[in-house]
Amino acid sequence: MGCAISGSGLTARAPEIRAGEEETPAGLTANHIRLIKESWRLIQEDIAKVGIIMFVRLFETHPECKDVFFLFRDVEDLERLRTSRELRAHGLRVMSFIEKSVARLDQLERLETLALELGKSHYRYNAPPKYYGYVGAEFICAVRPILKDRWTPELEEAWKTLFQYVTSIMREGFLEEERNKRSNTQTSSRERPDKRSTAI
Repeated sequence: MGCAISGSGLTARAPEIRAGEEETPAGLTANHIRLIKESWRLIQEDIAKVGIIMFVRLFETHPECKDVFFLFRDVEDLERLRTSRELRAHGLRVMSFIEKSVARLDQLERLETLALELGKSHYRYNAPPKYYGYVGAEFICAVRPILKDRWTPELEEAWKTLFQYVTSIMREGFLEEERNKRSNTQTSSRERPDKRSTAI
């Protein structure tokens, strides 16, 4: 596979703050944000390619993830995946989310709202949080060769921190939606009239 962090779930420790840097609520430093934005300008040029590489690698390294994707569940041929219009479209949707996340790095409240809503929608898609970290790991593996010598340990740490932050909020959204669904189900079952008590 060739990527050392593949499947790690991006559970690296919180980054250390260097002298002269301020920590944001996300654990992202001003330097992280600068590095992410600079690298994103280059990544954008290959956005569709990165999306496809990311998901083909994801299914290759974590085939259990295909269970979440109805369209790809039974596809074993990786070449068929690489040329799939549906996979390309989904990859572009994920890359669009990453693009929006990068654009909101200076507005963390808006980024949190975006990630929370995405987590809630993943509950409705039946895509559990255990898979979220894998996407970040595969994104890093996909962009590293594109950025070549521009890829540095600091840049990797910045992207890891961003994905860790976003996936933790997505997880909150997923769990919140799960609790709401459970609560609504319990409420509606209590509100149903008991046929025995209403019979005359």
